[in-house]
Amino acid sequence: MGTHQLFKKNETYNGLYAMLLVNRLQMLYFFLIMPNILINPYMIWVLIAVGLLSQLNLLLLSKWLLTRLSSNGYNGFVQLFGKKLVRFLSFIGLFFILLKISVITLGFSEIVQTFILPSTDTNFLVFFILLLCFYVAGRGVEHTIRFVLISFFCTFWMITFFVFFVFPPIAQLSDLYPLIPMEWKVENWKAVFLILSSYSGPEFLVFLGPWLKTNNKTFRYLSYGNALTVVEYVFLFIASLFYFGSNFLSKTQYPIINMGRYLQNPVFERIDIMMLSFLLFNLVFAVSLFLLLFYGASKIAFGKMSKPTSGKGLLFSVFLIFIGMVLVNELFWKSWEKQNFLLNLQIIAGSISYFLVPLVIVLVMKKEGVKKHAST
Repeated sequence: MGTHQLFKKNETYNGLYAMLLVNRLQMLYFFLIMPNILINPYMIWVLIAVGLLSQLNLLLLSKWLLTRLSSNGYNGFVQLFGKKLVRFLSFIGLFFILLKISVITLGFSEIVQTFILPSTDTNFLVFFILLLCFYVAGRGVEHTIRFVLISFFCTFWMITFFVFFVFPPIAQLSDLYPLIPMEWKVENWKAVFLILSSYSGPEFLVFLGPWLKTNNKTFRYLSYGNALTVVEYVFLFIASLFYFGSNFLSKTQYPIINMGRYLQNPVFERIDIMMLSFLLFNLVFAVSLFLLLFYGASKIAFGKMSKPTSGKGLLFSVFLIFIGMVLVNELFWKSWEKQNFLLNLQIIAGSISYFLVPLVIVLVMKKEGVKKHAST
């Protein structure tokens, strides 16, 4: 594999890729557990409202992507923030990336163990997933971005499975009441922050500026990807309300997968197994991208930018991440209380990163007088 060209730019990708990147980075682990935490039908409005708020965030993101600094990659950030601050921010970014990789990978591994391979240790599943991700990441940023096409076409169509749940006899309109909350409980705030964090992911596009072909339609494509996510979130939540009802929704840990188990097909006896197998493509895409960003951030943080990228360097980063994830799995994830702490930490971290990264960049851009380059 051409690991010496991990971050080499040979071509740029159009708005379609930007749209798919936004959508698939938002449709990771949290959407599988989201209905279990939202519970109440009136949270539909929060899903939509946060989706609209996410549009404003994508507008800020597009302003950065339209600058020449964005297309310059690392040098662009140095010009904007200065070398020392970029190194400091890279140290912080390592924590955010590692936390996100850990939660979505361990969460998916636990689901696979629960529904498909109950006797398989989750550490082995994590190793297998990281091995696949290392192969994809080893092909470089360009091939990883292309992989989003495979990820999208392997996963998006699965939403059609749940159309069955929004029609009678399963669907009863009374399951969508109340649409207006009679009281606001403390637990609802966790649901709000979960939704905020679930829309995170597109902030990582700030680092993909060199590989994205931007113009006046960039924000439109980013918006399409976000709107698609809103539709998926709302549809899946409504379908789960119809199937479980708000009174029983909190009693199932993985409502989306359990709904898949209910479906029967003369060809595939276990729809849930097929769903999880295809969802692995999206996980591999996202984690592969995060591995490359982690490797790049580590080179910046430790002042190694003068040295060329290498397969050994990427492999060493993956090895460190694997060791860290095994420790997190044994010390935190296998205990429900500690796992809940880790989930809450990612919920907060995801919310902060998504709304602060583009905002801070745009504010510094205005302070430094950075303007967008000519559109094509």
